[in-house]
Amino acid sequence: MKMKNEITTKKDNVFVNNSTNNYSATIRNGHTVLNKRGENSEILFITSYPPRECGLATYSQDLMKALNNKFSESFNISVCALECEATSYVYEESVKYILQTDCHIAYMGLAQMINHDERIKIVMLQHEFGLFNKNEADLIGFIQALTKPVCIAFHTVLPRPNEFLKAHVNTLIQLAHSVIVMTNTSQKILNNDYNISAKKIDVIAHGTHLVAHSDKNTLKEKYNFGNKKILTTFGLLSSGKSIETTLDAMPAIIKQNSNVLFLIIGKTHPSVVKHEGEEYREFLQQKIVQLNLQKHVQFVNNYVALPTLLEYLQLTDIYLFTSKDPNQAVSGTFAYALSCGCPIVSTPIPHAVEVLKNNTGIIVDFENANQLSDAVTTLLNDETLRNNISLNGLHTIAPTAWENASIAHAKVFEKMSAGKIVLQYNVPDINLKHIKKLTTKFGMVQFSQINQPDMSTGYTLDDNARAMVAICQHVELLNDDGDVDLIRTYLKFIKYCFQDEGDFLNYVDKNGMFTTQNDENLEDSNGRAIWALGYLISLEDYLPTDIIEDAIELMEQAMLNIKKMHSTRAMAFVIKGLYYYNLQRSSTQTISLITALADRLVQMYRHEAEPQWQWFESYLTYGNSILPEAMLCAWHATNENIYKSIAKASFDFLLSKTFTENRIKVISNKGWLQKGNKPTEVVIGGEQPIDIAYSIMALHKFYNCFGTDAYHKKMDIAFSWFSGNNHLQQIVYNPCTGGCYDGVEEGCVNLNQGAESTVSYLMARLTLEKANRKIAKIIKQAQRNLQLSEANKN
Repeated sequence: MKMKNEITTKKDNVFVNNSTNNYSATIRNGHTVLNKRGENSEILFITSYPPRECGLATYSQDLMKALNNKFSESFNISVCALECEATSYVYEESVKYILQTDCHIAYMGLAQMINHDERIKIVMLQHEFGLFNKNEADLIGFIQALTKPVCIAFHTVLPRPNEFLKAHVNTLIQLAHSVIVMTNTSQKILNNDYNISAKKIDVIAHGTHLVAHSDKNTLKEKYNFGNKKILTTFGLLSSGKSIETTLDAMPAIIKQNSNVLFLIIGKTHPSVVKHEGEEYREFLQQKIVQLNLQKHVQFVNNYVALPTLLEYLQLTDIYLFTSKDPNQAVSGTFAYALSCGCPIVSTPIPHAVEVLKNNTGIIVDFENANQLSDAVTTLLNDETLRNNISLNGLHTIAPTAWENASIAHAKVFEKMSAGKIVLQYNVPDINLKHIKKLTTKFGMVQFSQINQPDMSTGYTLDDNARAMVAICQHVELLNDDGDVDLIRTYLKFIKYCFQDEGDFLNYVDKNGMFTTQNDENLEDSNGRAIWALGYLISLEDYLPTDIIEDAIELMEQAMLNIKKMHSTRAMAFVIKGLYYYNLQRSSTQTISLITALADRLVQMYRHEAEPQWQWFESYLTYGNSILPEAMLCAWHATNENIYKSIAKASFDFLLSKTFTENRIKVISNKGWLQKGNKPTEVVIGGEQPIDIAYSIMALHKFYNCFGTDAYHKKMDIAFSWFSGNNHLQQIVYNPCTGGCYDGVEEGCVNLNQGAESTVSYLMARLTLEKANRKIAKIIKQAQRNLQLSEANKN
């Protein structure tokens, strides 16, 4: 917890605030160690900042929000807001300094204060040439005077510089410890035109917002657009946007699509208003009248709030980006439109040229109305093409989500800090939104297209069994309204899959009919069902009696066929289910079944195990953590020490194959790990959320049993895989939708948020929550003991 005192002073047109911190705790071998915690390292952003209205201010605010959301335990962020031309704003708390960029003496005053502030470890300068117009030398002097490492993000990189510009940029880059640009084109320009080594430059794309995509037609009705085809452009209005190009194209577009409406969203740029007034907007309005477009063009003359803007973009059929500046490296408006799934027609700025490849959009020449009208008409007349381009765009832009941009920036800061910053990924709030979206009255739908449930894929016993386990975990920890209804739905589905012969079928189509896929081996599915039933029964103190009675009746019928199972993982799931069942319904029959299955696993282990391969099979495949966890459950139920010994040996062996010091890499579904394989033969990609979840659940059980610090540390490391600590350094869990992406491949994340992945994430998140709550209680008690001890001393 952070206690904060604020002091505000003014010196040479620079303002300053200060803050202090509190305590931290660690767990070592089950014992709590409390320490007076020093302050987090602080990163100072020098940038324009809201309420100043400009793209750079919005960019910086979005980036800092993302960094705070993901890494608030790793470092603090403060702001030096840039002002000029006698402007003045009222800022939020994070603004620590204000620099008047046209005040010569302010630069050295700011440098001195930064140098004397021990908390500030890194200075992050968001650079646009216009911000320091006529004060370039002051900026150079300021950076030279700093004793803290500086990172400079160039938002514009101008090609073919004159000698003065080249020398100025080279000096800035030589003074910087790190340089960030937003496109590969900008990196190439710095390399080719400024002779800057590419090794010093990190390319981090402009961030985009995660969007919980809504129905386009519903949004059109909300904004009274009916059945119109919507073309949109947005941003602070200025002549550089060349909106007149679209107006010139509109008559040809309307000839083939009479229901077109062009939305021009955004107020005029404050700097334009100051020097030119509303001259450009008035010019556009006159042109609209001249071309008789009054019924087909609508201005939204506001600085639109983000939620409203994202809705406008989601209802858009085609987004138009018509900037006439070939040197505009990036555009936030362009990025926002892509993240909302807009098919885009754009002029060839570097950002667009890099992104709109492979059928992700259409490029037209600058100020070419004919090309623009042809492109728009082609898209309006082909809904399939629009949908394909939309999906391609979403997959292309996904790595640039603000969450991913924050990870890339944090990695730069970590490297610059020389050990002063160690990244810790924040844990997202628990969110059942997508779980509920996937669940119908019948059960949980199997797959999604992005975050929209795909009803055509039907249902599976696997997903509904896992979902029941997850919601049972949720009941145990939070017991929210609606949990019991979800459990009833999943239990009813499991009962529906149960057959007179005493086993379960797995695959059910959207109409509730069992499919031909049920001819496949179903032992694992049966094992998962028994695991789910046993876990539910173990929580009888939390759930209505009728649910428990139904589950017990089903469990007792299913137990009749257990000894027929020989699939390795099926036996492991069954052992887990019987273990949980036995916690409430202890019997010699249950113990006998656990022993029979555990002994089979022991025989498998003894057959395969060697000093360098302590495992049950000659390969590592999927769901590996289930096996040692089941053996540990068997030991808890029977007290047979051989089960405990094999559980620990096999689990430690598995961890040696899936963990490095700071990252988990589970076995790829694109190539199992065979006995005798070298580490270099491990396949990259094909990592599934379910394997991460099973690893976390097993780690939790092993930590509770053995109290080994390494297990707890690995639990945190494994969970950080969802937050971006994977080989792609991209998020796998989407905090906007509450869904989890379907896997990490070699070069991309699968953006579909299906049942298996989303439920697996929830199981992992709730397991971590349970562990953290237990530790929080230990820490709280340790703090009380410390307070009592200090009071006794006094």
